[in-house]
Amino acid sequence: MYNEREVYQLSIGAACNLSWPADRILIQVLDDSTDPIIKGMVEQECKRWASKGVNIKYEIRDNRKGYKAGALKEGMKHNYVKMCDFVAIFDADFQPEFDFLLRTVPFLVHNPEIGLVQARWKFVNSDECLLTRMQEMSLDYHFKVEQEVGSSNHAFFGFNGTAGVWRISALNEAGGWKDRTTVEDMDLAVRAGLKGWKFVYVGDLKVKNELPSTFKAYRYQQHRWSCGPANLFKKMVGEIASNKKVSIWKKFYLIYSFFFVRKIIAHIVTFIFYCVIMPTTVLIPEVQVPIWGAVYIPSTITLLNAVGTPRSFYLLIFWILFENVMSLHRTRATFIGLFEVGKVNEWVVTEKLGDGIKAKTSMKVSKKSRFRIGEWYNKVHFAEVFVGLYLMLCGWYDYSFGKNRFYIYLFLQGMAFLVAGFGYIGVFVPNS
Repeated sequence: MYNEREVYQLSIGAACNLSWPADRILIQVLDDSTDPIIKGMVEQECKRWASKGVNIKYEIRDNRKGYKAGALKEGMKHNYVKMCDFVAIFDADFQPEFDFLLRTVPFLVHNPEIGLVQARWKFVNSDECLLTRMQEMSLDYHFKVEQEVGSSNHAFFGFNGTAGVWRISALNEAGGWKDRTTVEDMDLAVRAGLKGWKFVYVGDLKVKNELPSTFKAYRYQQHRWSCGPANLFKKMVGEIASNKKVSIWKKFYLIYSFFFVRKIIAHIVTFIFYCVIMPTTVLIPEVQVPIWGAVYIPSTITLLNAVGTPRSFYLLIFWILFENVMSLHRTRATFIGLFEVGKVNEWVVTEKLGDGIKAKTSMKVSKKSRFRIGEWYNKVHFAEVFVGLYLMLCGWYDYSFGKNRFYIYLFLQGMAFLVAGFGYIGVFVPNS
């Protein structure tokens, strides 16, 4: 936890209500909060559950070294952990159902080759705004396709960092938690996979959690999720290639499919193709993209990605435009990770709003606070604005002089970049 005022009671309560013999379960709350008031509230909540007979430990650190990985690493050092065989991990906004352990631990007990059991995420605020609906579409594909395929075909997939149960011996054999990147969960999963441990994904077991509903929080999260894997790929590609315990096919899957295509090339190709090459064909007639490359193949891929969330199929156009906008941010983060420059190890905790969002968004914002120049300037993302203006220019040129008839797409995509560039997406939370 880190200053989780809005959600700490829900997550602690859910963990303490897990169905398991009381003498064989230990709840550990790792609190890195810097706000003394919130720290006191979390500690009091732990004491309240302890008074009910729950075996719960409240652990804090003197610093935030290593962020989440550092907290998890310190948490595993306590003597009482040595009595445990498995560790279930939940981020602060996750609320497991009472039968979570009953549906995950048996996999580990009955098959000593399994090191990790991962559950699926269920989004409690997916209907909050258009931003959360589009996140749901992307993440549903990740869980329904990527995780499912990795589990069934290779017994390997990236640990999602939460809503999973690790065999502690597997965790220790892999080298424990490392803070060398911002994706400590993926780092551990890859190292454990190279040691020969198998993973199981349980798609019908869902754990409630919250999607970031402000654009600021979502951008920070996507920077971490794009920069971290690229940085980890750079640091581990040699180790994967030289590994002796796994097959050549699994190494190829890890290097090419898991990392290179999905974590690096996908972001770069999306941005360059849709936001650079397509507009350029309007300005430079010699550059031509065949219809199958411009329409048929991208449309097929998009439709396949969208089948994971059939209820949101009517939002497909918005989702395409939004994903193209975010490809700029993700591409930039990918290069930061590959070349280890700038904010390569930046970790900004994703803001959770919980039920507090209703109170915050209902607050009346004075006209004075609406038009502060400093706040407006900080909200503008100039790279997105620049790309948006460029696309609008290309659209106007194609409409006036061109023959490609790409101007409809270019105008829509340009407006999407401008909307995101000026921050008009997601939930607005006034400063309290």
